[in-house]
Amino acid sequence: MTRIGIFGYGNLGRGVEAAIAQNDDLELAAVFTRRDPAGLTLRTPGVPVLPVSEAPAWTGRIDVLILCGGSATDLPVQTPQYAAMFNVVDSFDTHAKIPAHFAAADAASRAAGKISLISCGWDPGLFSLARVYANAVLPEGKDETFWGRGVSQGHSDAIRRVEGVLDARQYTVPIPAAVDAVRRGEQPELSARDKHLRECYVVAAEGADKARIEREIKTMPYYFDQYDTTVNFITAEELARDHAGLPHGGSVLRGGVTGWEKEHRQTVEFSLKLDSNPEFTGSVLAACARAVHRMAREGMTGCKTILDIPPAWLSPVPAEELRAHFL
Repeated sequence: MTRIGIFGYGNLGRGVEAAIAQNDDLELAAVFTRRDPAGLTLRTPGVPVLPVSEAPAWTGRIDVLILCGGSATDLPVQTPQYAAMFNVVDSFDTHAKIPAHFAAADAASRAAGKISLISCGWDPGLFSLARVYANAVLPEGKDETFWGRGVSQGHSDAIRRVEGVLDARQYTVPIPAAVDAVRRGEQPELSARDKHLRECYVVAAEGADKARIEREIKTMPYYFDQYDTTVNFITAEELARDHAGLPHGGSVLRGGVTGWEKEHRQTVEFSLKLDSNPEFTGSVLAACARAVHRMAREGMTGCKTILDIPPAWLSPVPAEELRAHFL
């Protein structure tokens, strides 16, 4: 049994809770929140909801702490901080900053004799695995990744951190002509702007400077500055009515050639279509928590990514059953 703590009870935290309930070998031990614990009601009976200040007192009662904060400002601080106390898992998804985030988590985990697993979700995460597998088997080729159309939790969170923004949803939208060209094996040269659009729906505070908000969003490094971005200001009622869902998905494609004359064109595609981004991401985090607990029992320390996990360690199914039914 793996005892799991959830740190942060927003959309992702609730997704993790639902995933734990579907796995007999995982147990929710506690939820830690920055909000008033009295205002939260869990779906899992008998689990305490505690302020984040009490988390350190649980170091001996939790096998893995899943950090459910945002990548913009939460996880860069929280992951190294709590990696010094717990085995931790996060879904940090700012690709350009992963090396620095890895280094910070690795230093904290090694000093504490713990394991941290960063950037595990579906991208980075499962899509990362797809890219590695496809590159390994098609060394002469080219990959492209398309996301959406769907709500990006990380980008939506980044918009909400802009002063004067009350709430927001950001949709990542693949450009169909680019997707079709890659699927045809044309291997076009595509910039970030060529592949995706970003649509933002923003609820601004009364009297907020909307021109400034739009400018800050469109020029935000790593999130929007490399894309054609539209910012639509709407009411809270319109956001609740038209943008309540959190769908997402996407595809990793690699086109390559094989044969002595490189005469045969091969294409690998791995795709996801998700009704609920946070519930699916929460399911990946729960499986990774199982693997982290197994790593810890083997005496491993330091920071890891999903690329370091043997696939069998993600699964609750015994090895002999995996060989019989999945291999």
